[in-house]
Amino acid sequence: MMGRLENGQERLFYSFRLEDQVPANHLVRKLDALLDFEGIRDKLTFFYSEIGRPSVDPELMIRMLLIGYCYSIRSERKLCEEVRFNMAYKWFCRLGLEDQIPDHSTFSKNRHGRFRESRVFRLVFESVVATCMEAGLVGGEGFAIDASVIEADASRYRRVEGSEVDWTDKQRASRPVAEYLEALDTENSPNNPDQKPKALSPSDPSSAWTTRGRHKVQFGYSVNYLLDLQDGVIVDVEATPTRISKERDATETMIERTNDRFGLKPGRLAADVAYGTGELLGWLVNEQSIDPHIPVWEKAKREDGTLSREDFAFDKDRDVYTCPSGKILKTTGRVHDGRTILYRASKLDCEACLLKRRCCPNMPSRKIPRDVNEAARDHVRMLMRTEGYRQSARERKLIETSFGDLKRNLGLTRLKLRGLTGASDEFLLAATVQNLRKLAKMVPKPTPIPLPT
Repeated sequence: MMGRLENGQERLFYSFRLEDQVPANHLVRKLDALLDFEGIRDKLTFFYSEIGRPSVDPELMIRMLLIGYCYSIRSERKLCEEVRFNMAYKWFCRLGLEDQIPDHSTFSKNRHGRFRESRVFRLVFESVVATCMEAGLVGGEGFAIDASVIEADASRYRRVEGSEVDWTDKQRASRPVAEYLEALDTENSPNNPDQKPKALSPSDPSSAWTTRGRHKVQFGYSVNYLLDLQDGVIVDVEATPTRISKERDATETMIERTNDRFGLKPGRLAADVAYGTGELLGWLVNEQSIDPHIPVWEKAKREDGTLSREDFAFDKDRDVYTCPSGKILKTTGRVHDGRTILYRASKLDCEACLLKRRCCPNMPSRKIPRDVNEAARDHVRMLMRTEGYRQSARERKLIETSFGDLKRNLGLTRLKLRGLTGASDEFLLAATVQNLRKLAKMVPKPTPIPLPT
């Protein structure tokens, strides 16, 4: 006999516990066991007034934001609605059925104010990294570095060509524009000092006009991950405009910060060829004693059939190059452009040489440019022939998996917040959620670590 749904909405009162409605294996239970907000109020006390009406609990807002990034609910208005109706979300946020949900505008005021000033999102992220370390998921022996492009909240159809914008008073009053103009005169300028941007966004000028990303051209920010190669834990994250030079600078920032915060310094660092510049390789080898498992960015190879630099032998002790004909190329030691030393052959030697047409057909004599960090580049070329380097190349795929999870599962393909600080907040929350989910999957009952000082 066909059944019929009985009207089950007549009862006025129900007797049940919210605790009983959340399954034991639900993800929010696992995430809750990994968080420790001990001391978070101490971190934020300075940013709240001692008088007046009590504010919304900052722990509640952070828990709601973590739920939002975990389940791809990045609209604050939508997040408030979901927490209102979803009992599992309510349980995770420590709310009762009748407790009031914060208004969506409260998030904006706190994210752009006291949360950003107190660096609370980075503190939460670092607390989760410390928990991963305690659980044995961070080896600290090998790291990988890479960046992925996330579209900025800026229309590519409303751009200003060039690097100069006649800002109106209304535009200057907006937070992203004010941050951009203030940063222009600092060491952390969003623009490259040697190359002006081709276009600027009037709504988010810190974002970079780029051909990388999911569109042919777009404004974007790069999410830079520093990843431990043992289990793929993200040990640091940095937001930069989508410019390769900024991504390389972020490498130094993250390695130094990870060492300062956690005492972690890897023995090897894996990356792709974009990071294989002499400057970065020299910094890693000479200043950090880290083996770069990074392909060397080669530009000396000639494609026109003439002799390349590799055809000349370098004598380290005498500081000279020897050409295939046995002649010497010497240098004055002067550094050009801050990074290149030139070695020159004698004009008389080159004029009488039988190999001149294959060596320097359009110049009176041959000159060889040598990077000031060429010794570090040679060291990396030697590493490229080792099994350890090949292993790092295989393990480096973990960081691509993290970017795929970020975009596909967390849905972070376009930013909601504007400005470099807005991008940083979003990337920190997303990376925190990724590490929490990894912890929940790999460790049955880890011990949460309090927020670091």
